[in-house]
Amino acid sequence: MSDLFNRITDDQDIFRKLFSKIPGFSGYVERENRRAADKILREAIADRFEEMWQRISSIQTDLISSGGLEFMDDMERAAIKIRQFIDRIRHASYGYSPFFNATKINEEELSKVYEFDLALLENGDVMARAIDNVESSIGTDGLPAAIRHLTTLSQQTIDVYNRRSEVMMGGIDSAENN
Repeated sequence: MSDLFNRITDDQDIFRKLFSKIPGFSGYVERENRRAADKILREAIADRFEEMWQRISSIQTDLISSGGLEFMDDMERAAIKIRQFIDRIRHASYGYSPFFNATKINEEELSKVYEFDLALLENGDVMARAIDNVESSIGTDGLPAAIRHLTTLSQQTIDVYNRRSEVMMGGIDSAENN
């Protein structure tokens, strides 16, 4: 995440660099940069999960074609959870204002948000492998367990995002109490 923030900071135009020399304005620029980084990161995560959702849709089509209609409800539960996550992360206001408005952002809170962001990215890797497992389990006795695992991972991803949102909305204490 710090690479993303640095990239945005480095790409500032000359006016932002000039205004960053004005007392008090640099904090504003830094907050705006963090908001932009937050938005870019969430869009990248949403795009990644969108690809996974499309893979699940393709698997559902394959299941219907191969007579696996009895697995459709379970697959749909996983698909709905992933779609719910994508919609939440893609359509949330980026860089929630009260979090980023503080003159000095609490580094502990910011670190916690970055930990959640990393967990979401790591969940993406685990989810992709779970989808691979569902795909390779079609026609085997292991398919129901593979689908259950995918559904569980989908819910865990939503839970991580909800805890991230709690930090953004109410601070680190509210997220730690859950």
